Amino acid sequence: MSSFSTGGRPVLTRHTEAETCADPSSVMTLLADSDGTAGGFTGYRSTFAEGAAGAPAHFHTRATELFFVIGGSLRVLVGEEVTVLEAGDFLAVPPGTPHAFAAAPGREADVLFVFTPGMGRFDYLRLLGRVMRGEADAGEIAASAERFDNHYVDSPVWRAALEAST
Repeated sequence: MSSFSTGGRPVLTRHTEAETCADPSSVMTLLADSDGTAGGFTGYRSTFAEGAAGAPAHFHTRATELFFVIGGSLRVLVGEEVTVLEAGDFLAVPPGTPHAFAAAPGREADVLFVFTPGMGRFDYLRLLGRVMRGEADAGEIAASAERFDNHYVDSPVWRAALEAST
């Protein structure tokens, strides 16, 4: 078995042992958080139902967010441009760049997300799942912006793209 090392330790997460967080429109499989990678990266896989919302426009100040589309189609905003990523497409969004994503209209999406350097995202994903299921207040997400380096912004371009597909 070949593996890579982060902080001197190989990182292996078996699919059958990975924690999942589910909400009505997606399932997130938590693969490796920054505390287990010596801060090198955070990675998780999200499968989105047909046309499901992903994340509203936001940016990160400390990490590059990587997207690899395993299957389906993912509509993304990067800066002021909206495009659709198809299976096999890869996107890297540098810190400070507003971005958003959702399953493309009429399509499902299966996406691997990686943040580098790592940032503790699993607690954020758990919180997001609780909010989406109505078990927590949405205000908790706004209050956690600094902790999770997730800064929401207004994007008329993204709003228009979402409105055009409804």
